[in-house]
Amino acid sequence: MAQDRVLTGIVVDEETLTVDELAHACAVERRWVRARVEAGLLGTTVTGQVQEWRFASAELARARRLVALERDFDANEELAALVADLIEEVERLRAQLRGG
Repeated sequence: MAQDRVLTGIVVDEETLTVDELAHACAVERRWVRARVEAGLLGTTVTGQVQEWRFASAELARARRLVALERDFDANEELAALVADLIEEVERLRAQLRGG
Protein backbone atom coordinates (compact mmCIF):
# COMPACT_ATOMS: atom_id res chain seq x y z
CA MET A 1 0.00 0.00 0.00
CA ALA A 2 1.52 3.30 -1.09
CA GLN A 3 1.54 6.15 1.36
CA ASP A 4 1.35 9.77 0.38
CA ARG A 5 4.33 11.61 1.73
CA VAL A 6 4.72 15.32 1.95
CA LEU A 7 8.14 16.86 1.99
CA THR A 8 8.36 20.31 3.47
CA GLY A 9 11.31 22.63 3.71
CA ILE A 10 12.50 26.16 3.75
CA VAL A 11 13.96 27.86 0.71
CA VAL A 12 17.30 29.29 1.73
CA ASP A 13 18.24 32.44 -0.11
CA GLU A 14 21.21 34.74 0.26
CA GLU A 15 22.10 35.96 3.74
CA THR A 16 19.17 34.37 5.58
CA LEU A 17 20.48 31.98 8.22
CA THR A 18 21.55 33.14 11.66
CA VAL A 19 24.34 31.46 13.62
CA ASP A 20 21.81 29.47 15.64
CA GLU A 21 19.88 28.40 12.52
CA LEU A 22 23.07 27.32 10.77
CA ALA A 23 24.21 25.40 13.84
CA HIS A 24 20.83 23.69 14.11
CA ALA A 25 20.79 22.80 10.39
CA CYS A 26 24.23 21.20 10.76
CA ALA A 27 23.51 19.54 14.12
CA VAL A 28 26.42 21.30 15.78
CA GLU A 29 26.74 23.76 18.62
CA ARG A 30 26.88 27.49 18.09
CA ARG A 31 30.51 27.54 19.26
CA TRP A 32 31.43 25.17 16.39
CA VAL A 33 30.15 27.72 13.87
CA ARG A 34 31.81 30.61 15.69
CA ALA A 35 35.17 28.83 15.81
CA ARG A 36 35.12 28.12 12.05
CA VAL A 37 34.12 31.70 11.23
CA GLU A 38 36.81 33.15 13.48
CA ALA A 39 39.39 30.83 11.86
CA GLY A 40 38.33 32.08 8.40
CA LEU A 41 37.10 28.65 7.31
CA LEU A 42 33.40 29.49 7.05
CA GLY A 43 31.36 32.61 6.41
CA THR A 44 34.22 34.65 5.06
CA THR A 45 31.89 37.59 4.40
CA VAL A 46 30.34 37.84 7.86
CA THR A 47 31.15 40.92 9.89
CA GLY A 48 30.01 42.55 13.08
CA GLN A 49 28.71 40.92 16.22
CA VAL A 50 27.94 37.17 16.30
CA GLN A 51 24.22 37.78 16.76
CA GLU A 52 24.25 39.80 13.50
CA TRP A 53 26.00 37.19 11.36
CA ARG A 54 23.98 35.86 8.41
CA PHE A 55 24.83 32.93 6.17
CA ALA A 56 23.81 32.12 2.61
CA SER A 57 22.77 28.73 1.29
CA ALA A 58 26.29 28.13 -0.07
CA GLU A 59 27.64 28.53 3.46
CA LEU A 60 25.10 26.00 4.73
CA ALA A 61 26.34 23.48 2.17
CA ARG A 62 29.96 24.22 3.10
CA ALA A 63 29.24 23.94 6.83
CA ARG A 64 27.55 20.57 6.33
CA ARG A 65 30.51 19.40 4.27
CA LEU A 66 32.94 20.52 7.00
CA VAL A 67 30.92 18.72 9.67
CA ALA A 68 30.87 15.52 7.61
CA LEU A 69 34.61 15.63 6.89
CA GLU A 70 35.49 16.30 10.49
CA ARG A 71 33.19 13.56 11.75
CA ASP A 72 33.61 10.85 9.12
CA PHE A 73 37.37 11.17 8.66
CA ASP A 74 38.29 12.54 12.07
CA ALA A 75 39.85 15.50 10.26
CA ASN A 76 40.90 18.63 12.09
CA GLU A 77 39.14 21.83 11.05
CA GLU A 78 41.94 23.06 8.76
CA LEU A 79 42.19 19.78 6.86
CA ALA A 80 38.41 19.62 6.49
CA ALA A 81 38.40 23.17 5.09
CA LEU A 82 41.17 22.32 2.62
CA VAL A 83 39.29 19.27 1.37
CA ALA A 84 36.08 21.33 1.14
CA ASP A 85 37.95 23.97 -0.90
CA LEU A 86 39.20 21.30 -3.29
CA ILE A 87 35.74 19.75 -3.68
CA GLU A 88 34.22 23.18 -4.36
CA GLU A 89 36.93 23.94 -6.95
CA VAL A 90 36.29 20.64 -8.74
CA GLU A 91 32.56 21.47 -8.79
CA ARG A 92 33.30 24.92 -10.30
CA LEU A 93 35.56 23.42 -12.95
CA ARG A 94 33.00 20.78 -13.88
CA ALA A 95 30.34 23.47 -14.20
CA GLN A 96 32.65 25.41 -16.55
CA LEU A 97 33.21 22.33 -18.68
CA ARG A 98 29.45 21.86 -18.98
CA GLY A 99 29.18 25.46 -20.10
CA GLY A 100 27.43 26.65 -16.93
